[in-house]
Amino acid sequence: MTRTSHSIADRMALIDASGIRKVFDLAAKMTDPINLSIGQPDFDVPEAIKAQAVEAIGRGHNKYTQTQGTADLRQTLAEACRDEFGWDDDRLYLVTSGVSGALVLAMLTMVNPGQEVIFADPYFVMYSHLVHLAGGKCVMVDTYPDFRPDAQKFADAITDNTRMIVLNSPSNPTGCVQTEAELRAIAEVAAEKDILVISDEIYNLFCYDQPFVSMASIYENTLLFRGFSKSYAMTGWRMGWCTGPREVIEKMTVLQQYSFVCAPSMVQAAGATALATDMSEQVAAYKRKRDMVVDALGEKFGMVAPGGAFYAFVPAPGGNATEFVKKAIDNNVLIIPGSVFSSRDTHFRISYATTDEKLAEGLDILASLA
Repeated sequence: MTRTSHSIADRMALIDASGIRKVFDLAAKMTDPINLSIGQPDFDVPEAIKAQAVEAIGRGHNKYTQTQGTADLRQTLAEACRDEFGWDDDRLYLVTSGVSGALVLAMLTMVNPGQEVIFADPYFVMYSHLVHLAGGKCVMVDTYPDFRPDAQKFADAITDNTRMIVLNSPSNPTGCVQTEAELRAIAEVAAEKDILVISDEIYNLFCYDQPFVSMASIYENTLLFRGFSKSYAMTGWRMGWCTGPREVIEKMTVLQQYSFVCAPSMVQAAGATALATDMSEQVAAYKRKRDMVVDALGEKFGMVAPGGAFYAFVPAPGGNATEFVKKAIDNNVLIIPGSVFSSRDTHFRISYATTDEKLAEGLDILASLA
C-alpha cells in the first residue's frame, strides 16, 4: 500500500509546537518532578461552582446555547461591569471558549495579511502564533530589564500598518502589573491613531501590591478579555468572555458561530456562581508563594519582583536560559526557558502555582544551582 504524502498549508510553518508543551512531554518521562512550569492553579475549583455545574447537567443544560452565551450569564457580566466600570450602556458581551478562544476570534476578525500587531517582549506565547495564523506581522516592544511598558517605545512601534496593540496585565510570563499612569500613557498613544487595544486580563484577580487597573476603564477603544480558568481554577472547563466595540464583538460572534459554536453550556450555568465566589484566600496564598520566590531568588539571581499572576521571569546565571533549564531538569526541577516567550534566551520562567512544599524544594535546588 503506497503512503500518500500530504501537503500541509503554508501557514502551519509559522506555528511551532509550544516550547511549554515540549517541557510537559519531558516531564511525562520524569518520576515525580518538581514542576514549576505549569501555568494552572494548584487549588481545585471551589465546591459551590462544581455543584452548580453538576446540577446544571442534571437539569439538562447539555445542549448548545446561543453562540454569544446564555442571556443569564451575559446579564451577570453586564452587572459586574456596571459595578466595576460604571458602564450602563447596551454593549455586547461574548462568552468564549476560554480567553484563548477569544484571542483566536479577535485575530481572525481584525488582522488582515501583512498588518502589524504590537505587543511587549516578553509576551504570552500564543500571541505571536495567532498573529501569524491571521497572516499578520508581530511588532515586539522590548521591555527588558524591568518589564515596565514604555509608552514612547509603543509610539515608536506604530506605523500606518498597525492594526492593534495587545496588553497583558498582570503578565504571563513576567508577572508585571501595569500602573494606571502607564496605561494612560499607552492609551494616549493608541488614541492618537484610534488604534484598538486588546487588554488580556486573565490574571486580574492575582494582583499583590497595588489595586488592579483595567485598560477598559481608561480607553474606550479597548477589547476586554477576562476568563475563569486562572481565577477559579477552571482551566479544563474552557470559558472566557469579552466585550468592547460593538462591531468587533458582532463579527467575533459570527466567527464563533462557525468555529467554537459556543462555550460549554454547563460551565456557563456555573458562571454566575463563579463570579460571586470569594477567592481572597487563594489570592493571599499566592501572594505568600510570590514572596517565597522573591526571598529565595530575588537577590541571588537579580530578579525583578513580580507584582501579579503566578509567574516570575528570572535572569539565568551565565545569561543562557536554555543551558540553565537543562541543568535544572537534570536536578528534577521543571522550568521554562525564556526563548519560549521572547526574542531573548536570557531568562527562565517559574510558575509558583504549586504546593508550598514543592515550591520550597524547587527554589532550594535552583538557588544551589546558581
